Amino acid sequence: MKLMWRYTIRYKKLLFWNFICVFGFILIELGLPTLLGQIIDKGINQHIFGPVWQFGLLMVGICLIGLIGLIGLAYTGSRLTTNIVRDMRNDIFKQIMQFSHSEYGEFGVSSLITRTTNDAFQVMQFMTQVLRTGFMTPMMIVASAFMIVRTSQSLSWIVFAAIPILLAGVVLIGRISEPMSAEQQRNLDAINLNLRENLTGIRVIRAFVREQFQKLRFRKVNDDYSQSSVRLFTLVALAQPGFSFIFNIVFVLIIWQGAVQIDTGNLAVGTLIAFIEYIFHVLFSFMLFASVFMMYPRAAVSANRIEKILNAPINISEKEDSVTITETQGELVFDNVSFAYPGPTESPVIRDVSFQAHPGETVAFIGSTGSGKSTLIQLIPRFFDVTRGAIKLDGYDVRDYQLKALRQKIGFIPQKAVLFTGTIAENLRYGNPNATDAELWAALKIAQADTFVAEKPDGLQTYLAEGGSNLSGGQKQRLAIARAIVRRPALYIFDDSFSALDYKTDATLRSALKPITKAVTVLIVAQRVGTIRSADRIVVLNEGQVVGIGTHQTLLKDNEIYRAIAASQLSQEELDEKY
Repeated sequence: MKLMWRYTIRYKKLLFWNFICVFGFILIELGLPTLLGQIIDKGINQHIFGPVWQFGLLMVGICLIGLIGLIGLAYTGSRLTTNIVRDMRNDIFKQIMQFSHSEYGEFGVSSLITRTTNDAFQVMQFMTQVLRTGFMTPMMIVASAFMIVRTSQSLSWIVFAAIPILLAGVVLIGRISEPMSAEQQRNLDAINLNLRENLTGIRVIRAFVREQFQKLRFRKVNDDYSQSSVRLFTLVALAQPGFSFIFNIVFVLIIWQGAVQIDTGNLAVGTLIAFIEYIFHVLFSFMLFASVFMMYPRAAVSANRIEKILNAPINISEKEDSVTITETQGELVFDNVSFAYPGPTESPVIRDVSFQAHPGETVAFIGSTGSGKSTLIQLIPRFFDVTRGAIKLDGYDVRDYQLKALRQKIGFIPQKAVLFTGTIAENLRYGNPNATDAELWAALKIAQADTFVAEKPDGLQTYLAEGGSNLSGGQKQRLAIARAIVRRPALYIFDDSFSALDYKTDATLRSALKPITKAVTVLIVAQRVGTIRSADRIVVLNEGQVVGIGTHQTLLKDNEIYRAIAASQLSQEELDEKY
């Protein structure tokens, strides 16, 4: 509840007017039966029509006031809830954007999506009920109880005797439903995870003819969610007839006792009618309050899941006096760097790595699969932080930089090209929002992507589907390279970014890169020897350790691991030429 209140209190004016509008509703609900009783007792029963007109006009006035109050209540409640959930989702997204890869692994992408969408929606539903009925029902119960005692003390005991029974039922249902709500949300996470995997891997599923297997997997998680939902909703649904049964017993007892008192002359007919209306409002308000109370466990589960995201410690953070500007551009030093992924074992995947890269140099990394190449270069933009040692860029430890300043120095091209829904121009301007069309075309030409973009009817304004699915793998990779070129960074990091290119395009692209990278540092992770053999230095990795540093020629002579990799890709003539 603290989370919900923290967001609600931001809108004090709307909350104040919501509270005021509640009185309009109470006025119409309690004023009408009171005036109706007066009309019957003082007008109709005594055959005097003056009070009928007088109290009738008052009823019309109360109805108008109550209508304004109801409209205001609906408006302020809707504005408040939509603003609350909007702010909540914005804060969740802002927090998620600060997460490192370890936080994403801890929560899971599917769960983060569920918490941002469904959990926030559950909170919105609860807050809608609270703002429309949560303030109203306590005041309505108190005011109706006062009118009940004021109208007939001899009948009020029947109503008050039923309230403890109703309260016990509400508390019991609330306690039972809370773990059910938690289970339901976990099962919804599982559905989102399964659905995301199926949509992402649809080509693999079809290629291996595993549609039926995946259908069974989805059916299982869907059935689990369905069963948990049925149990929860059945419990909540049972409350309605249970409360109605108690209400009906109370009404029967009141009418029976009221008829007896009317027969003995101790109670007027109009008073009994007004009394029954007050009872209805007490019991109906209590039922509304009970429905809000029974929604609370579900909202509390969702709020707790959201709060865990908002309160999650950020592993990759900045110092208060962080570095923003440096003199040199691209001077990189790895000083005895080791790294282990967070987890129970924390076994290092990078151990005691040291090397230097200077502006104007190209440093390449090669090694067998799982040797730690991609992990190594992901430590530079602080996707992860080193476990031991230090990485220095332009004389400062990367952990001393302002994150924005650090990453603006880097043009990062990931192994898997990631494009976003939008135009080609919008994707390229991710590197530099102020880039002109001429700069975009220049970057495309260097990345060998200008030809296929020019062939598109809309050119730079060609719309890309989700993830760039309407492009080939090579086209996406070239656009990702062009996006980094548009930025014109001090340090280029190519994480196996040429793998989807043919040898000719690969060679042409690397040749076109030389003029714009002659004053900056270039790091290349590659599996193909042909991509990196012209590098100034090649770092050979094996099981997370550096086992060789040198040029292509020297490594062929002195490093067996590199020679074995080269031998698997180059002809014997090409190998012999290098000696």
